[in-house]
Amino acid sequence: MVIKKLFVLGMLFVFLVVPTLHAKDNSARKDKLNSKEPIEIVSDRMDAYNEKKLVIFSGNAVATQGDKEIKSDRLFLYYKKDTGKKDKVGAKEIAGTGDLEKIEAKGNVIVTQKERIATGEEAVYYQDSGQIILTGNPVLRDGKNLIKGDKVIVFTNEDRGVVECDPKKRVKAIIYPQEKKENKNN
Repeated sequence: MVIKKLFVLGMLFVFLVVPTLHAKDNSARKDKLNSKEPIEIVSDRMDAYNEKKLVIFSGNAVATQGDKEIKSDRLFLYYKKDTGKKDKVGAKEIAGTGDLEKIEAKGNVIVTQKERIATGEEAVYYQDSGQIILTGNPVLRDGKNLIKGDKVIVFTNEDRGVVECDPKKRVKAIIYPQEKKENKNN
């Protein structure tokens, strides 16, 4: 009975609280996901591998787009492979200007958006699906609330999330009830 109550509480938390970790308003969320805002990346070093469709930013890498920021030791940007289109003769594509496939953040990862913070050792963001996977002691925080597990998957296009643990471990969530504002008219 206790396990069933914990399971129900956990599911409610995942469906009610986790979506607020990445968006408060569904229409605003869709606008941000389809954002045409530029991504600014700064780091100590950048290595571009045109043939591999890979750009690596290393040394205090920080990527910012709007109110979202990813910090890590290294950022790997993977671009989609050519789909048979031929480049103009003599024209070389500049690394990092194609269609983004995914971004991998490795080492001391911190993802922030307003008061929401996600930390871990690694994160992978898949551009097409809008899926973010955090591993390496991932912790999600929204204000004082937090969730811990072995793997956190956020489905940004579906407004849901999943927290998984090794069979020998358990997901941990700490939820603080919202304080009600007192009505002075009563």
